[in-house]
Amino acid sequence: MTVGTPNSSKRLKRISYAKYGYLFSLPFILAYLIFSLYPTIYTAILGFTDCEGIGNTDWNILEGDVFANFKWVLQNELFKKTIKNTIVIWILNFIPQITMALILTAWFTSRRNELKGKGAFKVIFYMPNIITAASVAMLFFTLFQYPAGPVNDLLTRFNILDKPYNFHADTTASQLVVAFIQFLTWYGNTMIVLISGVLGISPDIFEAADIDGANGVQTFFKITIPNLKTVLLYTLVTSLVGGLNMFDIPQLYNQGGPDNSTRTSSVFIRDLAFSNEFLYNRAAAASMIIFLIIAACSAVLFYIMRDKDEAMRKKEIKAAKKASKLRGGMEW
Repeated sequence: MTVGTPNSSKRLKRISYAKYGYLFSLPFILAYLIFSLYPTIYTAILGFTDCEGIGNTDWNILEGDVFANFKWVLQNELFKKTIKNTIVIWILNFIPQITMALILTAWFTSRRNELKGKGAFKVIFYMPNIITAASVAMLFFTLFQYPAGPVNDLLTRFNILDKPYNFHADTTASQLVVAFIQFLTWYGNTMIVLISGVLGISPDIFEAADIDGANGVQTFFKITIPNLKTVLLYTLVTSLVGGLNMFDIPQLYNQGGPDNSTRTSSVFIRDLAFSNEFLYNRAAAASMIIFLIIAACSAVLFYIMRDKDEAMRKKEIKAAKKASKLRGGMEW
C-alpha cells in the first residue's frame, strides 16, 4: 500500500473541474447565439427598417417615424383578429388539456388504487404527441369533409343530422376542431410533465397524510397541487408560448379559414413575410409585438404563481437589514 505524499494531495485539492462545465455547455451556447439570439436581434432591428423583399440588402433605418411598421401592424384589423383567434383557440384547448392532465395524473399516481399496466396507458395517452402536426391536421380535415366525410356519414346515418353539414364553412366549428386537435396533441405531454412533478414530491408527505386520515381528494388538492406549483408554472408558460405561436395545425387544417377564423398571429406573420407582398419589415414588427405580449403574459404568470411566503420572508429580511443599518447610523 502506497501513501501519497503531502505535495500530491495538495495538487489533487487544487484541481478544479468547474472549467469542464463551461466546455460541455459551449456547444449549446454557440447554437443559441447563432440560431436563436442573433435571429431575434436581427428581427428586432428589421422592424425599424424599410426592408421589403427577398435579397434586399440595401435596407435602411426608417427616417422620421421609426415606429411606422409597428403602428401599421397595430392598426391592421386582420392582425387584431388573428390575435383574438389565437387567444380563443389557446383557451379552448388549454382548459380541457390541463384538466384532463390533472385527472390522469391523480389516477396514475394514486397510492390507494394500484392500476395494472400503467406504462401501457401512459404510452397510449402520450402517442398523439409524437404524430406530426401535418398528419393530424389532414386527418381531421378528412374526417370533417363535406359532404361525404366520416363524421357527416355517422351523423346522418344515426339521424343526428338531416343532411350533411359543412363544418369547414362554419367559423365556430373550425375553431373548435383546431382547439380539439391542439388538446389531443398536447394533453399527453402535459400529463407526463405533471406525473414527473408528483414523483418528485417526498413520499413522507403522503404517508403523513394517510396517517392523518386524509382521503384521495384532500391529498390531491391540499398536498399534490401546492407542491406542483413550480411544475404548473412551467406548464402554463410553455403552453402560453406554444399557444400564441400556433402555426402548423391552424394553417394545415383549413388554410386559416373560413373568414380568417382559424388564422393565427403566426400565420399572419408568415403570410405578411412570404406572400406576394414580402413585407419583411412589417412581419418583423408583428413578430416583436407577439414577443412582447408573450413576455408580458409570462411575467404576469410568474407574479401570480410566485411563492408568497418566500416573498414575505425576503421582505422581512430586507426590512430587518434596513432597520439595522438605520440603527447603526444613529449610533454613529
